[in-house]
Amino acid sequence: MHHPLTLLATLGTATAALGACTPGVEVSEDRSQPVYEGIQTILLDTDLVSFSVAMQGAADKADVEAYGRCAAAQYALDRGYGFARQVRTIVKKDGQTWYGDAVYLISASLPEGLRTIDAEVAVGECVELAIPTV
Repeated sequence: MHHPLTLLATLGTATAALGACTPGVEVSEDRSQPVYEGIQTILLDTDLVSFSVAMQGAADKADVEAYGRCAAAQYALDRGYGFARQVRTIVKKDGQTWYGDAVYLISASLPEGLRTIDAEVAVGECVELAIPTV
């Protein structure tokens, strides 16, 4: 008959060995927080604005798009507007740095289109997610 401690040790070793065989979640080597490198704003027309953003540590292009959206929302609020509509966003990656070039239409009333944002709500979400604005 086996000693209870020997049996327990064998079970622990077997469990650890089985755990090593199960598929795991891929762990990213770069587990750092995003670094937001700045926002450049260019007024294209009275209500059309371009935002160029740069960041490192983005998980994917959605992070860069969110940074541009936060910039647009704050810009709209700063100018006395309540809404913005995304016209387009281009995201590129060069080395470790992600770049976003976003164009938004800002307006006092909810614009037509599918990619509209309520600026006040969006800025609140940006604060919660620790994404800087203009």
